[in-house]
Amino acid sequence: MSAVQQVTAQAAPLRAQVVDALRDDIVEGRLRPGERLREAMLCQRYGVSRTVVREALRQLETERLITMLPNRGPIVTVLEQPEIEALYEVRCELEGLVGELFARRCSDELAAALIKHYATMDSAYLRGTVATREQSKRRFYSLLLEGAGNPVLADTLSSIHQRVAIFRHVAFVDDDRVARSMRELARVVDAAAVRRDPDEARRACEEHIRVAGALAIIDYCAWVDRVRAG
Repeated sequence: MSAVQQVTAQAAPLRAQVVDALRDDIVEGRLRPGERLREAMLCQRYGVSRTVVREALRQLETERLITMLPNRGPIVTVLEQPEIEALYEVRCELEGLVGELFARRCSDELAAALIKHYATMDSAYLRGTVATREQSKRRFYSLLLEGAGNPVLADTLSSIHQRVAIFRHVAFVDDDRVARSMRELARVVDAAAVRRDPDEARRACEEHIRVAGALAIIDYCAWVDRVRAG
């Protein structure tokens, strides 16, 4: 996708298309932490009116990807280390609960689906592109959440996943990290879908997120420092 992402009112409402395009630009790093988001620039970038841009900005402000500063307007949110740590503390607990509930509640069909999907991750995730890795990991979480059978938990995690999306993108670029993640996911699948052990499934999910959080802090803070210095 080019830096200038023109959108059209075809497959989805125009506002939704702009929200998706703007979110992608933030997550992929084309719009950097702390960068000012001037309405005129965004109108030109996406080929839409100021009204549509303002609606998109309000949506992404609720997702915490954009911060409104007094007398300055919107900027791409800059997360500090304590906030990242807090996000991953909550994510660790919630995803541990997902693993536990999956092991307790999921149907045989969903357990088989998770096992089958993990088998496909050798090509799509371990040896895939950034795009296929993201899609494969998203499907993995989708199956876990479906098997957990708790829509409130799913909604809460969806909000957190949106806020930490930039960390997942960084991780998908690193082959060694993907290989480590693949091994951690094997533990999750074995505990939650094969042995159906709730306690071990919780521990496997928590460990996966603890590792991801520690690496996310290192990567994101280093990236922000480079942006501020550059």
